[in-house]
Amino acid sequence: RICLTGVIVLLFAVTVDGRVGDSSESSYCTETKECFLFDLVCAGKDYEVRFKISNTSTWVFLTATFFLFFNLRKKKEYFEFPKILLKNGLIFFLKIIDMTAPVIIKVNDSASMWQSSVYALSFLLPSNYQANPPKPTDPSVYFTDTPDMKVYVKSYGGYMMSVVARSQAQSLKTSLDNVQATYETEYYYNVGYNSPMKIMNRHNEAWYIVKGEPVCPKTE
Repeated sequence: RICLTGVIVLLFAVTVDGRVGDSSESSYCTETKECFLFDLVCAGKDYEVRFKISNTSTWVFLTATFFLFFNLRKKKEYFEFPKILLKNGLIFFLKIIDMTAPVIIKVNDSASMWQSSVYALSFLLPSNYQANPPKPTDPSVYFTDTPDMKVYVKSYGGYMMSVVARSQAQSLKTSLDNVQATYETEYYYNVGYNSPMKIMNRHNEAWYIVKGEPVCPKTE
């Protein structure tokens, strides 16, 4: 899992378009009651295009400084990561928020996996808190709106270790360049659906945000 080397610098909630649903509606969400659902635009051999839309969903975003690599010997410590954060004064997060899937990590495309950097981690609020999110107890917690978005997605298994995640993102990038797709190049997202305790049948994704009209991949 992620090996933290720095301090938390910001926590906030953000509103984005999408929908929270029962995990039974997604084959990816096998360990949580609820999951972030999406509308599939098209899918092919190398990637798929998804549209994050339907109704409003609220996420908790956390910005932290760490090395983006995984230490399998410290699974338990990483699994306790949200609780550790809450012991530092953000008690509302520990008290009321159940874990949902996926967890999304925003990565600067130029970030080095061998140096500590600031990454944005996002956690989806459960449906029973979507309409009335908990009032933040920390002055750095706030709400904001973001536009609808389409994303290019590449799925892969195993653990989301940085070297693997980086190579999968690069593979997606190559596929998009091959079809002359336009997309956000300054950053991408590592997306994980599983706890570190799950060994088999793990599901991870690399996301790039679509710019302009999406280019669908060749069908299998």
